[in-house]
Amino acid sequence: MSTAEPVQPEEQGKNYQGVKVIRPGQFDANTAQTPGMQRVAAVSRELAGSQGLWAGVTIVGPQVASGKHHHGELETVIYVVSGHGRIRWGENLEFAEDVEPGDFIYVPPFVPHQEINPGQEPSQWVIVRNSQEPIVVNLEPVNTQQQAANDSTHAF
Repeated sequence: MSTAEPVQPEEQGKNYQGVKVIRPGQFDANTAQTPGMQRVAAVSRELAGSQGLWAGVTIVGPQVASGKHHHGELETVIYVVSGHGRIRWGENLEFAEDVEPGDFIYVPPFVPHQEINPGQEPSQWVIVRNSQEPIVVNLEPVNTQQQAANDSTHAF
């Protein structure tokens, strides 16, 4: 293990070998959104110069279900940081699994899904996708029960 003091980036000049640190105050809310959740980009082409990844943070409010959506050809990895939630997926959202802090979720390309926070506190999730573009395809509810659930959770 080295005992040398780390060199600060400002001492190295402009070449940081591509490493970027993006702090929360730099996150970008100007990214594709889905009703019922708030996404902010943390790693993108604009913020980090990434070529093949997009990463961000999503906050799902208490007692909220996101709209049904998918991310096109992108693979998505979600890490649950805080709160307890539920992920539903499938053409009719017929599959569901409860999630808690420490869980990872993998969502394959084109799979419709929905994030739900049944709790009383906001739930924070970190999202990583295999493209620097945050593709979000919001889908219509498939039946009247789902429409009623969307209407009740998205009434702002």
